[in-house]
This record gives sequence, structure tokens and C-alpha cells, in this order.
Amino acid sequence: MRAAEFGELTAFVAVADHRNFSKAAVALGVSASTMSQTIRALEDRVGVRLLNRTTRSVALTEAGDRLLQQIHPALDEIGNAVESVAALRTTPAGVLRLAVGSLAVKMVIDPVLKGFLAAYPDITLDIAIDDSQADIVEGHFDAGIRPGAHIQRDMIAVRVTPDSRLIAVASPNYLAAHGRPHQPGDLHVHDCIRFRTTTGAVPKWAFARGAEKMDIEVEGSLITNDLDHVVRAALSGLGISYMLEEYMAPHIAAGRLVPVLEDWSMPFAGYHLFYPSRRQVPPKLRAFSTFLQSVSPKRTAARPRLAAMVAAA
Repeated sequence: MRAAEFGELTAFVAVADHRNFSKAAVALGVSASTMSQTIRALEDRVGVRLLNRTTRSVALTEAGDRLLQQIHPALDEIGNAVESVAALRTTPAGVLRLAVGSLAVKMVIDPVLKGFLAAYPDITLDIAIDDSQADIVEGHFDAGIRPGAHIQRDMIAVRVTPDSRLIAVASPNYLAAHGRPHQPGDLHVHDCIRFRTTTGAVPKWAFARGAEKMDIEVEGSLITNDLDHVVRAALSGLGISYMLEEYMAPHIAAGRLVPVLEDWSMPFAGYHLFYPSRRQVPPKLRAFSTFLQSVSPKRTAARPRLAAMVAAA
């Protein structure tokens, strides 16, 4: 196979995976116009249309779907072969693409970032902050970080934080002025500081006491997509906030914030680094996984797959 033909097939698979010419072009490091010309050259060479495209969508034709099913496994095998050779490197290097939730960035990435980059100067971390829990394979990420309960069972997962809980907190001044809620339903008469995720959603607040669970749609005068802003607003006495206990811990210990509704705190599965099962884990990913596990004695090794994974989540 000539180099040009291989490039055309690689471009076709990228467009088919992303269902978008611009995203595929970014993934391959080329311009959108070059991507379009490459696909057009492939269609001219095979003599059939492979993709139906409009200004808003891209879809496979019957011929395109048949071609994708036949060449995708072959290209994956080539990629695995290249990775197996790269695994022989003694120094981990390259770009490590990670999909990480907005809170996980602050709880997992930020505390280790300086130390990891100092230990592995040949690795570049490319971090996409995203709360959508999108498919990391489809997004061409090397790995992601999510709560263990939200990871697909066909993934390899490595615990990087212990289990925790979500709690509601407020400043002493706010509670002195407005009183304490005693049941989750009492939040309806309080000013609640709400967080908007990167997906645009403003989640309800989830509470649990034993087997009893409830989701509360709270109201308040502030909605923000910045977690530190949530904390600052709570510290200023603006209202009640709701977040991971460890994130609030320094302020709780200092008495600047006070937990409320503790009997209703919602369990939160610890964060895990996760990635697809591969015969050859890239050295850059292996180095990152090992480093995360080494920075805390509470962090444990990768969980087994299938049935055992359910118990570990």
C-alpha cells in the first residue's frame, strides 16, 4: 500500500469515528480543507461515495460502512504494533491526552501536576476538562478520570482517591442569620449556591440516609461554573453550597464552613484513572498511573475486570 493510500484510509476512519471533519482534522493535526480533499481523493479512487455530509452532520453511506468495518480492525492492529515498539523506550515521552471532570482536575490533577511534570519532562499532558462522561475511545483520549461508579466495565481502572461523600456546608454567619436546615426539603427556603457543569447542566442535589434517597432541585441567587467561586461564595455567607467533603475540608477544619444535613450525606465513589484494555499500555500512561498511585498510601492498584470490578467500584 502506498503512503498516500494509507493516509486516505486513516483520514476516512478519523472522520467516521468523529462524525465531523473539523474534529477529525484536529485529531490528525491537519487542516479541515486538507481532510476534505483527502476524503474526496479516496472516494474518487474507489469510485463510490463513502460519506454523506451536510453543513451540520456527517454520516456513512452503505459503502462507507462496509469499508469502515473491514479496515478499522486492521488500522487498530497497526496502531497496536507501533505502540508495542514504542513500549521499548526506556524514557516515557509524548503527549498524554486525558479527559477529566472539573472537580477531578482540582482533586486529582492539580496536587500532582508539578511533581509529575518534573519527574517526566518528556511527557506533555493534554487535559480536556469535561463533565459529560463522553466515550474516551471515541474522543481519542489515552485515559480519563471519573468516579469509579461511572466507569464502563470493559475499562481498566486504577483507584486514585479513597471513597468520600457529598455534603452541604454554609458559613457560621449564614446559619446564624437564616437557621440550619434539618431535612433536605428545608433547602427550598434557603439560598443555595449552584454549580453548572461543563455540559451546561445544573444538577439537582442528591441526598441519602440509609436506604432513603432523594434529589432536591434547589434555588438560589448564584449559579457558577467555577468550583472555587462556589467555595468563595459560601465563605462570604451568600448561601449553602454542596460539594465533595475533601474539597471543603480545610475550611471546615478552620471553622469557616459548617456541615449541615450530615445524616443525609451522599456517598461518593472515589476517583479512578481508567483506560481501554490494551495488550501494550503506552509507557507515558503507565508512568502517569504509577505516579498517581505512589503519591498517597491510600491509593490502590488496578482493579480486576468483569465480576470483580463490580465489587471494587
